Amino acid sequence: MGRRSALGALAAFGLVLGLVVAGMTSASAADPLVSRGKTVLASSIEGSGFEAAKAVDGSTSTRWASVEGHDPEWLRVDLGSTHSISRVKLNWEVAYARAYRVQTSPDGSAWSDIFSTTTGDGAVDDLTVSGSGRYVRVYGTARGTPYGYSLWELEIYGVAGGTTPPTTTTTTTTTTTTPPTPGIGYPFGSRKQPYAAGILRPSGSTSTLDAAVVDYYQRWKSAFLRHNCNSAWSQVLAADADHDYVAEAQGYGMVIVATMAGADPDAKRIFDGFVKWKIDHPSVIDPDLMAAEQDDRCVSVNGGDAATDGDMDVAYGLLLADRQWGSAGTYNYKELAIRHINAIKRSEINPTTKLLRPGDWATSSDPRYYVTRSSDWMADHFRAFRKATGDSAWDTIRTAHQNLITRMQQNFAPGTGLLPDFVENTNSTPRPPAGKVLEDELGDGKYWWNACRVPWRIGADAVTSGDPTSLAAARKLNSWVKSKTGGNPGNIRVGYQLNGTQLSSEVSAAYTAPFAVAAATDSGSQAWLDALWNKMLATPIGGDDYFASSIQLQVMITVTGNHWVP
Repeated sequence: MGRRSALGALAAFGLVLGLVVAGMTSASAADPLVSRGKTVLASSIEGSGFEAAKAVDGSTSTRWASVEGHDPEWLRVDLGSTHSISRVKLNWEVAYARAYRVQTSPDGSAWSDIFSTTTGDGAVDDLTVSGSGRYVRVYGTARGTPYGYSLWELEIYGVAGGTTPPTTTTTTTTTTTTPPTPGIGYPFGSRKQPYAAGILRPSGSTSTLDAAVVDYYQRWKSAFLRHNCNSAWSQVLAADADHDYVAEAQGYGMVIVATMAGADPDAKRIFDGFVKWKIDHPSVIDPDLMAAEQDDRCVSVNGGDAATDGDMDVAYGLLLADRQWGSAGTYNYKELAIRHINAIKRSEINPTTKLLRPGDWATSSDPRYYVTRSSDWMADHFRAFRKATGDSAWDTIRTAHQNLITRMQQNFAPGTGLLPDFVENTNSTPRPPAGKVLEDELGDGKYWWNACRVPWRIGADAVTSGDPTSLAAARKLNSWVKSKTGGNPGNIRVGYQLNGTQLSSEVSAAYTAPFAVAAATDSGSQAWLDALWNKMLATPIGGDDYFASSIQLQVMITVTGNHWVP
């Protein structure tokens, strides 16, 4: 996406300022400025030069900006001690908030609204407020432009002291959130990143839904988590794969365990075991990537090169870990993540098409150089990579994949929205292969054991970003499968031609569960989503179905509102 000029330029910022001010006290309009140069945090930054501190540096030529195209976003100021707040002044850049709240907090966890609007028009908002707290936050919930949120300056006026009343919750002015477990940024169940408007969840209380996820997670760990060959390693045992350990499984494990932090006190130790495994099993082609397959002796086999699907989740899992625990421990998660992301771009992105290749082995001399695998097209991961690196190339890469999804649905599956396992000929006229291009003569050009993940992967971006392209693709899939099955998840079968013709009479959670994420995008599919949820709850875990069980667990995390984008 192009950058705007200095006058109206660039500012994609989701604003959620953690401003700690709880309660109502009186204050004078002549109170001094208390925010200049204070410690500031932001939910995101657009890139280098747009850091949170730019909003309180006293200069109207520097600014904070959030990532583009995402709600909500916030900016939080730590005043250092409790203050009575009387005035908040926001000097918006072109990228302003149409709807936002100013909030205060005594501890940076529980927030009370002292101002809110849904009719913001940018420019300068000079607000007379009354509140008390150590932290003040600007929390943007709806952007006024397609970009993000951006502030030239945030000024907070008040005096030290004041009272900090108990945190309460009302439907109009006060919001309470669960304090995070110490040292954990996004404890499971906290839902600190709300989904896009209108996204469904299975019926029932959040506590009931979360308990079901935690129960399934514990059973998943018992069935598949291992520390074989070296007690410092963590692995997901992939008994139903070609080898005991595959990159796809390790990537799943890293994402799952980092997401479950807070529900699992052992999560960080387990995650660090995955990190050591990654470091100790580099690809022989690009050592910043991970070798795709290991045998029962934990030795890399089958060439020792990389697989893109595993690498995408490994990088994403490292970003989750950085947000959960920080990067000052045994491993610098953020540094490892950025190295991995850059290696994906260098060795697994086709520089001509901007599409993912199947692995770092698919070089220009390989006939699969212009082949891409549909289940690798993870738009939410691309967004996280863009945010972490500040590299706008990831916007171009994400758009290329979303455009290909639309093109394939329109040209080859107009009635179903189904995608094939692989797409070939991507440099000219993309098409499903007629036979085997990589894995399977029957399935490479069909909705088979790779593409079965597509409703989940597309849907994960749709529910978190509200992106219209992702929403349209997910809803197309949902509409077809709901009609095809008559609303009965038990009728979903293993494999389809792109026109919806059934290929097998078998059933698998790998095919059933992903459609629940697509269902969550459609406001008219509550009963269908509930049926899919109940089907998942009734599906047991077996020791030989790591693939289906790992997919279902991640689907359960997503549809309960617990998926988040670092």
